[in-house]
Amino acid sequence: MDDQGMNRYLKEIINTMNDGVTLISPDGVILMVNRAMEEISGYTKEELVGRPCTMFGCDICRTSRSEGGGHWCELFNIGHAHRMPCFLERKNRSYVHVLKNASLLKDADGKLIGAVETVTDISEIDRREERIQQLSRLLDENASFHGMLGRSPAMQKVFEIIRKVAQSDAPVIVYGETGTGKELVAHAIHSLGKRREGPYIQLNCAALNEALLESELFGHVKGAFTGAHGHRVGRFEAADGGDIFLDEIGDVPLSIQVKLLRTLETKQIERVGDNRPIEVDARIITATNRDLEQLVAEGKFREDFFFRINVIPIHLPPLRDRLEDLPLLTAHFIRHLRDSSGKNITGLSPETMKLFMEHQWPGNVRELRGALEYAFVLAEEGPILPEHLPAKLVKPASGAINAKARARKSDPDEKIALLDALIKCEGNQTHAARMLGVNRLTVWHRLKKYGIDIRDLKS
Repeated sequence: MDDQGMNRYLKEIINTMNDGVTLISPDGVILMVNRAMEEISGYTKEELVGRPCTMFGCDICRTSRSEGGGHWCELFNIGHAHRMPCFLERKNRSYVHVLKNASLLKDADGKLIGAVETVTDISEIDRREERIQQLSRLLDENASFHGMLGRSPAMQKVFEIIRKVAQSDAPVIVYGETGTGKELVAHAIHSLGKRREGPYIQLNCAALNEALLESELFGHVKGAFTGAHGHRVGRFEAADGGDIFLDEIGDVPLSIQVKLLRTLETKQIERVGDNRPIEVDARIITATNRDLEQLVAEGKFREDFFFRINVIPIHLPPLRDRLEDLPLLTAHFIRHLRDSSGKNITGLSPETMKLFMEHQWPGNVRELRGALEYAFVLAEEGPILPEHLPAKLVKPASGAINAKARARKSDPDEKIALLDALIKCEGNQTHAARMLGVNRLTVWHRLKKYGIDIRDLKS
C-alpha cells in the first residue's frame, strides 16, 4: 500500500474515533478535525479549518505568545498535555467539559511541524457525579426519610403526605419557616415520584432581580438584551420531563407571576427576545416562608397564580413545635460533626439540653446545626457545656425576657404574640410584621397600644 492509500485509510480511522481530534500548525491554525470534534464543538469542518485554534476558548490554553516566538498556546511551551481537564466553548456559546491530550509533531530532523490534540467529552460524567453528590448530601445514612429526621407525629404526617403527592403531577407548594427543610421536601417528592428518572432543576427566586429571574426561568436568545451574546436554555426547558423547584416563590415579581401562570396553563414557554412557543412538560414544586394569602390580600401576589400553585400544600412544622425530635436531631448532627472533626464530643450536658429544650429556635433545624458547629469549635472533648454555645442561646436579652414575662401574666394573647415575634426578630419591626402576617404599620400601632419600647427588647 502506498503512502497516499495509507493516508486515506488513516483519515477514515481518525473519523471513527469517539474522541475529538485536531491537527494544529505551529502558528496556531487548525489544519484538520475529525467528525467527533465537529460534534463536540458544534462547528463544521469547513468552519474550523484555516481558523485559529483560540476559537475553542480553552481555559487552559491561555495565549502565551512569547515575543517573536510565534507560539499561540501553552502546548508549544511545555511540549505535551496529558488528561488535562478544561472547558471548550462550543459554537452556541455553551461550554463543554473535556479531558485534553496533546503532543507536538516534529519531522525526522526534529523540526516542529505542528501539534495534535485529542479531547474526550466528560460532561455526562460530570452530570452523574453531581447527581451522586446531591444524593449523598440529601440521603444521609442516618436519615429516617430522604434526608429529613423526625419521629414526631407532625413530621410523620409530613412524610406520609410526601409519599402520596409524589405519585401525582399536580403542583405542590411547601410552606415553612426558614431552616425547616423545604428543599429536602422538594427533592424527596422528585426522588419518589414518577419523574425521578428525569431532571430535577431548582432555583431560588429571591436571589435574582426581575430581568435575571426571567432569563433564568425561560432562557433567552442571542441579542435579547445587552450582554446576551448567545442563546441560553432556561430552567423550565432544562426541567422538561422532570421536576422544577422554585424556592421563595413569594418574592417573585407580579410580572413574572403572569408568565409563570401562562406556562403552567399552556405547558409552553417563550424565551426572552423570542415569540416562538416551546413545549415543556415539567412538574412544578414551589416553597415559601411567607403568608401568600396575606400577600394576595395586599395586592402583592396574584390570586389566580396563588390558586394555580396552591393545589397540594405541605406545611412543615417549626422545630419549636416538635421538640420531641430535638434529641434525635442533636445526636445526628453530633455524629456527623464528630466524624468530620475527629473530636471526641460525647453529646450534650444536662444543662445544655435544658437550654436547647427551652430555646424557641427561630432559625429551626438550620439554627440547631449552626449552634452545634459553633460548639464543636470551642469544645475539645466530652459533653457540650453551656459555655460552648452561642451567647444568644445561653442568655437571651434580659429586657426581652422581662417584657415577655410581664406580658404572660397580665396582657392579652395579641401582645404576647407581638413580643414573641419582636424577640425572635431582634426588634426588627418589618420582619416581625412578616412573621405575624400583618403590615408594618399594624406592628407600630400595637407597640403604641401596649406601651412596648423596642429598646427594652434589644437590651
